[in-house]
Amino acid sequence: MFHGTGRQKGDTMAKKEEKTNVMRLLDQKKIPYTPHAYPHGADAPDGVTVARSLGLDPAQVFKTLVTKGASGGCYVFDIPVAATLDLKKAAKAVGEKSVAMLPSRELLPLTGYVHGGCSPVGMKKQFPTVFHESCLEQDTIYVSAGRIGFQVELAPADLMELVRATAADVIAEG
Repeated sequence: MFHGTGRQKGDTMAKKEEKTNVMRLLDQKKIPYTPHAYPHGADAPDGVTVARSLGLDPAQVFKTLVTKGASGGCYVFDIPVAATLDLKKAAKAVGEKSVAMLPSRELLPLTGYVHGGCSPVGMKKQFPTVFHESCLEQDTIYVSAGRIGFQVELAPADLMELVRATAADVIAEG
């Protein structure tokens, strides 16, 4: 149970008060959020499984994807967990000729996060970040808290302001 940090009564995490670096950063910036923990095995579950385990609509849970542009720059995209990033739309949104998914082995050294625990908050370096525009229709959205098994729920406007993100249509149709 968290106490004295603006959490809602009944919010629970693990047995002890566990805070990730993402949560500490949100606390430091005085951005209200609600932490959520979900069960997982040795491997990170896919985002739809995470949404279901938290009893949420997958449209409200966003996954963080890191790409590399033709120019060599890196870009972060946050999209609903059931959606697929449209690489052409993503490239257009960041003004690149093309973008490709960053290879998994490059994720940890570049961002400080592992696959399945990548958050737009608190990366080693702030990269240009784009959220799918559907986040603007939600009161709150969920993103990784920077560790497998943990999510944070917060207002999309607060999150986008913190990471200096823009919003665009960057997902594949259908």
